[in-house]
Amino acid sequence: MSSSSAPGRPGNPDDLLKTVLAENQRTEPQRLREVLDALTRHLFAFARETQLSYHELELALQFLNEVGKATGPQKNEAILLADVLGLSTLVQLQDATRILEAGGTEPGLIGPFWRANHPSLPAGADIFSPDTPGTRVQLNIAIQDLQGRPIPGALVDVWQASPVGLYENQDPDQVDMNLRGRFTTDVSGQTHLRTVRPAGYPIPIDGPVGVLLAQQKRHPMRPAHIHFIVIAQGYRVLSTQIFDQIDAYIDSDVVFGALGSLIKQFEPHPTRAGELTLDVTLTLEPGPTLIPHPPLD
Repeated sequence: MSSSSAPGRPGNPDDLLKTVLAENQRTEPQRLREVLDALTRHLFAFARETQLSYHELELALQFLNEVGKATGPQKNEAILLADVLGLSTLVQLQDATRILEAGGTEPGLIGPFWRANHPSLPAGADIFSPDTPGTRVQLNIAIQDLQGRPIPGALVDVWQASPVGLYENQDPDQVDMNLRGRFTTDVSGQTHLRTVRPAGYPIPIDGPVGVLLAQQKRHPMRPAHIHFIVIAQGYRVLSTQIFDQIDAYIDSDVVFGALGSLIKQFEPHPTRAGELTLDVTLTLEPGPTLIPHPPLD
């Protein structure tokens, strides 16, 4: 093959890269053009560094096709892949640097199991069905701004896996929307609810992500945690998780999401023997209220 060629007929990798980047110059909006430019440069650099073969490219594309096929109403395999590769946490950490410097709560992964239309419940409600096993927990939530002022009217989505390590949409023995709820903060920026102590659990390994973990000889476990998404007009949407510090996998989360500031200790309830309490203060930063799309209906 010729080492050089006419414009539009690249004859070597350097010319090909220039040609592909040139074709991207008309892309709008500008941010999409910037992202595609960077993606193209890094993909070319990756393929050249690894001397990627066409057979390996076929295997990679087949893997991505399988990720799409494994995504459905009960599971989002694409988010799962981004999580186990650390990409989701990397993006969160980039945001976290700015947020923590400003005094906000560190974000955490949304994960693949947030559902649209969690039931709206009054303060103090149980989010567990009566037959749900596990130690009962009083969860007290306060939402504030960077100056420590309460944010009334904030919507707080809460969800978690059950003590058997399954979200309700994975488990035919749980009622629909078990261990899920949406609460609204009062004039003092607070709300509270009752839940159960969460358990660690394995991420789904029945799809291509599970095959990848097996190739990497990695365990699939996540430490016990409770998810939160807080939505308040005039503030950036906060997605975060609170982790149980005594969980056996707290230092080896398969998706690298158990960050230090999000690890908390459950305390004995002051008046109800055998129950626990957890106080959570979540601090929002001002900004556009861009609500993420729930992975599941």
